[in-house]
Parts: sequence; C-alpha cells; structure tokens
Amino acid sequence: MTDLARKPLWPGGPEVSRLCLGTMMFGDQTGTDEARAILDLYLAAGGNFVDTADVYTNGASERMLAEILPGRRDEVILATKFGNAMQGVEGSGGLSAAWARRAIDDALARLGTDRIDLMYLHKDDNVTPPEETLGALDAAMKAGKIGAWGMSNFRAWKMVEMIRVADAMRVDRPRVYQPYYHMLNRLVEIDTLPACRHFGMGVVPYTVLARGELTGTYRGGTP
Repeated sequence: MTDLARKPLWPGGPEVSRLCLGTMMFGDQTGTDEARAILDLYLAAGGNFVDTADVYTNGASERMLAEILPGRRDEVILATKFGNAMQGVEGSGGLSAAWARRAIDDALARLGTDRIDLMYLHKDDNVTPPEETLGALDAAMKAGKIGAWGMSNFRAWKMVEMIRVADAMRVDRPRVYQPYYHMLNRLVEIDTLPACRHFGMGVVPYTVLARGELTGTYRGGTP
C-alpha cells in the first residue's frame, strides 16, 4: 500500500508510515478485540505510527494500547499528548511544569512503556510561560521518558515563540506540528505550514477527511 510508504517524520528523524493510526475511539466505541484487529491489519500493511492522547476516552485509549502492544512496542513510533483537562483528575490540564511532569509519568504508566517517542502539547493554555513548560520537557527528554516533542492546535506565532524560547534555553526544538487540516479548512496554509517548512518540522494533520463528511458518511435526511 503506497499510502503506508515510510518517510522521516522530520528531517533526520525516525521513518514513519505516511498514514498514522489514530486511536481516539479505543476504549469507547472500539473494544479490545476490534482494536487489536485494527492494529494487526495496520502493522501487517506496513504501518508503524500510532497516535493517542491522555484525554482520549479519559485514559482508556492509552490503557487499551498497553493491552494490545506487548511484544510489538518496538515496531511502532508511539505518540501521545497532554494539555487538556482529564475528567475526574484534580489539577489536570494546562502546560504547567507540575502537570507536565505528572502527565508524562501517568501516560507512561497507562501505556505500559518506559518511553514515549513523541509527546505533543495538545493545546496552548495561554497562561504558562514557555520557559516553564520547556524546562519540564527538557528534563523528561534527558531522563529518556520522551524522545521528542511537538505541538497541536497552537497558533503559528506561538509555535514560533516556543521555538525561539527553546533555542534560548538550549532545549531541543519541537520536531512535529499536528494541525486540524482538510480541504474545507485550509487556514494553516497561510502561516503555519510555511513556518513548519522554514523550521524543518514534520507535519501530521488530523481530521483530514473532516470526520467522515468528505467520505459521504453523512447524508442529508439520514441519521
């Protein structure tokens, strides 16, 4: 399948399949057996890039991956995210150093792994100084807990500011940006994608089929 042909996630980065397996429904509408079958088919077709987040089914997606990945963890590049508040978890959400440290450790525990290949900041909290967040990410990378970091749903100017601060602190730059992007929503083409190109960041768009609207899943007059 040519869509699963691999290329570097960023210049000099690990090679990943061009289609990433998103697992937002794992633990909710997708049970363990079905999730395992999906992963089996994806890996058999040559896929090796799996994406989740702490808030996907409030941690259940990460826990389900822990069930179905044993023995195959080294076959995949595993990405997760933090930044959104988790239901029932006091003090969760945002990009403070305290929550960053806890979110990373909690994600490692739920995923049943000793490392996260790519950790996204799920969204900007518009409050925490970049230096605080970057200090926590730097410590996690030096400890081997995460391999690299990226951003999702950040404004272009804030993404560039995070890069500037990272350089000033001598912290590894963000390697990947994950935008909301499909043919009916192309705003990231104005500033964000050119900035990613300029700074050598990989781009991993999500909702590229507009959650089914571009595949004919939803039709007028039908539930």
